[in-house]
Amino acid sequence: MGADTLTRRNQDPEPRGLTARTITRIDEISPAAWGACAGADNPFVSHSFLDALEQSGSCTAETGWLPRHLILEDADGRLIGAMPMYLKGHSYGEYVFDHGWADAYEHAGGRYYPKLQASIPFTPATGPRLLVPPGPEAPARRDLMLRAAIRVADRLEVSSLHITFPTEDEWKLMGAAGLLQRTGEQFHWENRGYADFDEFLATLNARKRKTIRKERARAMAGGIEIETLTGAALRPEHWDTFYEFYIDTGSRKWGSPYLTREFFHLIGRTMADRIALIMCRRDGRYIAGALNLIGTETLFGRNWGCVETHDCLHFEACYYRAIDFAIVSGLKRVEAGAQGPHKIQRGYLPQCTYSAHWIRDAGFRQAVEDYLVHERREIDWHLEAVARDYSPYRKPDGRGACRAKSLGHRDCGPD
Repeated sequence: MGADTLTRRNQDPEPRGLTARTITRIDEISPAAWGACAGADNPFVSHSFLDALEQSGSCTAETGWLPRHLILEDADGRLIGAMPMYLKGHSYGEYVFDHGWADAYEHAGGRYYPKLQASIPFTPATGPRLLVPPGPEAPARRDLMLRAAIRVADRLEVSSLHITFPTEDEWKLMGAAGLLQRTGEQFHWENRGYADFDEFLATLNARKRKTIRKERARAMAGGIEIETLTGAALRPEHWDTFYEFYIDTGSRKWGSPYLTREFFHLIGRTMADRIALIMCRRDGRYIAGALNLIGTETLFGRNWGCVETHDCLHFEACYYRAIDFAIVSGLKRVEAGAQGPHKIQRGYLPQCTYSAHWIRDAGFRQAVEDYLVHERREIDWHLEAVARDYSPYRKPDGRGACRAKSLGHRDCGPD
């Protein structure tokens, strides 16, 4: 797409014309300029993370993730908006599944691919997608970015544009702009000001407390040691080892792991302070690991891998150690990635996730819209049912107060 000059409405706060265009490499933009738009809250929208995906060969035309990042510039050529976006020839690595849509459309004679995907590749984590600097102009610039993204999709004549895992506020904006709205479900842990893991355990019912203590003990049986590495403690040999874990697990789960060895080395060099790598060792040899990225409020669990199977070690490394780290670091939550109702009994409760979709074909759009109405109702019902019927937290019954009262819970009776 060539540069597009957007005509501003008279009421828009920006007095001069803005230009929207796409770029094929994020390194066409300086890290400082991109960072001014992306902010520091979410590590996945950082220049370092996105550049590592491209420089490592993880996101390329060959892997089906061709960068088409949308940028918004003012009249002086300064970056005032950005949107990570990719031209895709498949639907892998997205975690908001539209394979059924693709099959239906192509069986009806349409061509679903290529499509545009505004997301963070291989990363089912909520975060901003319409990246603009804070300030009074931000709402108008987000609106412009969204309209420009639709214009790109229209001019490229792709079947659709999919914006996955945006924030709730962005999702509402996208719905108001006419995009189809979809919801999903993940399981997150919320930090209610716990002093330590035991204080968190005190908010659970007795059976769940007992189960978690047993799982933690089983995970450490057989002389297993666990360390959490961040910043300068991360060394190249850790990444080589973790890559072997990632490859082994990825090959068994989906056959073709997405990320290259160089990707892990690049993020280790460029954003080590935003990484918490949990490594498990037995008899002096690393056997498993879990990769987390650190936001200003959230710990994001990302990848797990192992070369030995040990009872409950996955739960310990991915869920319980993440909670430990969040408590010590004063983070508000842990997002443990996609899928996993088994996380509920370990303190991770269901949360709504969002996506928005522009579809070119009017008839197909109507069919998808009808489907999404029913899907959203089902998601809403499930979120309410799980929170009501399956929460591991102690339930109020008016018969005294549990230790959790001072941490934001209501009165809790005996277990």
